[in-house]
Amino acid sequence: MTTADRGELKYEGKAKRVYATGVPGEYIVEFKDDATAFNAQKRGSWQGKGATNNAITAALYPKLEAAGIPTHFIGQLSATEQRVKAVSIVPVEIVVRNVAAGSFAKRLGLEEGTPLARPVIDYCYKSDALGDPLINTDTAVALGWASEEDLKRIRELTLKIRDFLVAFFERRGVRLIDFKLEFGKLPDGEIVLADEISPDTCRFWDLQTNEKMDKDRFRRDLGGVEDAYAEMLRRVTQPD
Repeated sequence: MTTADRGELKYEGKAKRVYATGVPGEYIVEFKDDATAFNAQKRGSWQGKGATNNAITAALYPKLEAAGIPTHFIGQLSATEQRVKAVSIVPVEIVVRNVAAGSFAKRLGLEEGTPLARPVIDYCYKSDALGDPLINTDTAVALGWASEEDLKRIRELTLKIRDFLVAFFERRGVRLIDFKLEFGKLPDGEIVLADEISPDTCRFWDLQTNEKMDKDRFRRDLGGVEDAYAEMLRRVTQPD
């Protein structure tokens, strides 16, 4: 499959486009250079952002597969594109928090950087129009967004992903503060990790200095956004 196999645009989000292909059960995902924050109230872009996030995700997903995490990833097609299994996205986003930061710290009046005694898993309804509001699992089941079995499997995979990623990034001098995951269903009902893992969806702090190496540099006008993303790609792709 090549870029020329892109068919109908199936979906366009804030950071990616998803295209149908001539191969049943496969899509092409294109990573955009656009950046958004605060539910798209703040917008920007920089050249190479999409390629960087694509490369980071393409490096991480095979490692997750090898660790027993099923994903939608098939292979990287180009600098900004990857080939994936077609899934139906479960409209429940998962946010895993290892350290208090961002909206979690603000909501609970905690100092950013406060360690948490155990991982906290937040559930959000995937809706750009509503700003991805916090929900609980009862809401997801009551409204038919996911079954109890789905949510049990998602939690199981989420904690397995968390354990893998925390150790993976620590070996590269990075603290994984928190991160967002999305899951999808294959036609046979299997739940797999979808979307991306990148500085767009994770908070990364340098292990020694606590310097932010993620989209917070864009959100908070800290500068050095491109350099931070490039540094994360360098660390992700360095050998163990």
